[in-house]
Amino acid sequence: MKFSGENVLVTGASRGIGAQIAKTLAAEGLKVWINYRSGEAEATAVKAQIEAAGGKADIIGFDVSDEAAFVDAIKKIVTEDGALSYLVNNAGITKDGLAMRMKTEQFMAVIEANLKSAFIGCREALKVMGKKRFGAVVNIASIVGETGNAGQTNYSASKGGMIAMTKSFALEAAPRGIRYNTVTPGFIATDMTEVLKPEIKESFEAKIPLARFGEPREVAEAVAFLLSDHASYITGETLKVNGGMYM
Repeated sequence: MKFSGENVLVTGASRGIGAQIAKTLAAEGLKVWINYRSGEAEATAVKAQIEAAGGKADIIGFDVSDEAAFVDAIKKIVTEDGALSYLVNNAGITKDGLAMRMKTEQFMAVIEANLKSAFIGCREALKVMGKKRFGAVVNIASIVGETGNAGQTNYSASKGGMIAMTKSFALEAAPRGIRYNTVTPGFIATDMTEVLKPEIKESFEAKIPLARFGEPREVAEAVAFLLSDHASYITGETLKVNGGMYM
């Protein structure tokens, strides 16, 4: 793929889908800033893998829900690299539970970590990218942000809000040549899904038209496309990577 930018910040990139996004973008020639909150060892391992493959990477630890820390991190990247070309808001948490038993603190913890953090990243990216009149942001939402899911009222709200928020940022940023898009993964094969019992996995797969879980690589390649010059006329869109589970 072709990229006019030079670097990217990927939040929550020490493991899972975030780590694969970092590796894929590095393989495309971008310098990748690998964000982590507590998994420094894992982030360092991802950096080593990227560099072993001939790519460029650095690690940057901060809590994405901490506004001051997020702002400082972007300032550091711009100071060192001269710009921030791309941002992938991937970091997030879950605190599942039935709505009637969910405490307000449990609801807000997920909103803070998932939606508030993405807002901070989108806002700060717009500020620095606006000076160059170039850039692109991809927010990683979820299929449950489109469909809802029992036991995930907080998570669904955070991801549904992210989809709507992305469209608003896309409208505000378009005059400056900056694009905002969303990717909504379905069931993806990660360490979180590997622990599911075979019968549970089979029941999920039965609901997926392509009859399998997706691979982190397939999400990462969708992200790379949306950031790349090949998607230069795409903004405010939601790209579903779910095997046809929700059309």
